[in-house]
Amino acid sequence: MVAAVPLRHDPVPVPGLALEVAGIDHRFDLHGQPLPVLEQISFRVEPGEFVAVLGPSGCGKSTLLRLVAGLESPATGRLLADGEPIAGPDPSRLMVFQDPTLFPWRTVRDNVALGLEARGLLRSEKHRVQKALDLVGLGAFAGAYPHQLSGGMAQRAALARALVNDPRLLILDEPLGKLDSLTRLGMQGELVGLWQRAGFTALLVTHDIEEALVMATRVLVFSPRPARLVADLPVDRAYPRHRDDPQLVALRHRILELLGLAATW
Repeated sequence: MVAAVPLRHDPVPVPGLALEVAGIDHRFDLHGQPLPVLEQISFRVEPGEFVAVLGPSGCGKSTLLRLVAGLESPATGRLLADGEPIAGPDPSRLMVFQDPTLFPWRTVRDNVALGLEARGLLRSEKHRVQKALDLVGLGAFAGAYPHQLSGGMAQRAALARALVNDPRLLILDEPLGKLDSLTRLGMQGELVGLWQRAGFTALLVTHDIEEALVMATRVLVFSPRPARLVADLPVDRAYPRHRDDPQLVALRHRILELLGLAATW
């Protein structure tokens, strides 16, 4: 259980970076025809915020994350990290996917060390591997192999692999989507706890409205493709949050209305 920690409203600097998304349009080429995916998306994420993105399946949420990660470039518009243009991938902006994608022939420790190894920092920064494992509660499993881990443990290892690089923006593409419901509930609290302790900025895509409301400080609601930003909703509640909180229940109903699903209430 994550201890109750109020939302941060003070001006104390945090390690997280500021993200600005300004007038982003993006499209794919489908059989020689343009397929619009994102349309005039603009928002700002302050350092240390935890922002969730909700929207219909296939509307372009994951595409937005790839743009923020620097894995693709937008057709038009600007993406800025701390005021500097995002021109490609960077260790300060790391992405965690739905699948842990651990190398089965490497131990948990060696999987987590991959980023440092690729950057030539492993020898001098090796201590960070154990620190990251301890942070996600896998310190005792450093020598285990991926097939010896549960789904939740494998996803913790994937988080540690990102955290070992001290990212200032953690980009989360439905990282809990394939976990069973009980493991998912536990991991939601663990992710919030990691964010509170480390101070990074978090950008989460999820299809789970309650997950967004339990974890995020703001929720961005997208329309069907081509995605447009239809609502930017603050979630000004202390942690840990409870799903029966009347304010969260009201926000859930509001989001269902925005998504055209109010009849399912």
